[in-house]
Amino acid sequence: MRIRRRGEVLGEATYPPDGLTYAASFQGVDLVCDRRLMFDRPSELSTHLLETAAGRRMILHAMHSVSDWLAFAVWEDGRLVRSLSLSPDGGIAENIGDLFSFETPYWAGDRPVEFDPEWDEEPYALPFHPLELGNEALRAFFGFLLEGRPAPDDVDPDGVPLLGFRLFADSNEPSS
Repeated sequence: MRIRRRGEVLGEATYPPDGLTYAASFQGVDLVCDRRLMFDRPSELSTHLLETAAGRRMILHAMHSVSDWLAFAVWEDGRLVRSLSLSPDGGIAENIGDLFSFETPYWAGDRPVEFDPEWDEEPYALPFHPLELGNEALRAFFGFLLEGRPAPDDVDPDGVPLLGFRLFADSNEPSS
């Protein structure tokens, strides 16, 4: 088996192409970006992946802007403490555990989606926009945003280097 590597910055690596994984390891945090970790029920993350974080906090975060979908989950020492997955078309697929403080204004109705009559559609199907909550989750969990106005102490995702990995069986390696 061969491994091909290439680099990218976090701001461009959060939704890598199929088959490519971006990763970095910093003091106190390991970061992995891979679309194969995006699924409707984050609480069903494979046990073998959870075992890699034994004794640590593990966070799964996924968003898809085309469908306005958000999913995240948090495990402490292998125990699920919070999982949320929702979209306007699919509704709430999963809502397990107590809210984090950054979620409270969204669920309380303080961050509604403004109705725009030019859309010629029904009002938004959820009480808030999942991608807005998803960006707040990124800030709360990881200290950066992908969209919106960064705070002065937010990490610049374009300044965080990651390595990209693609695994190939020797017989399946693409030509360069």
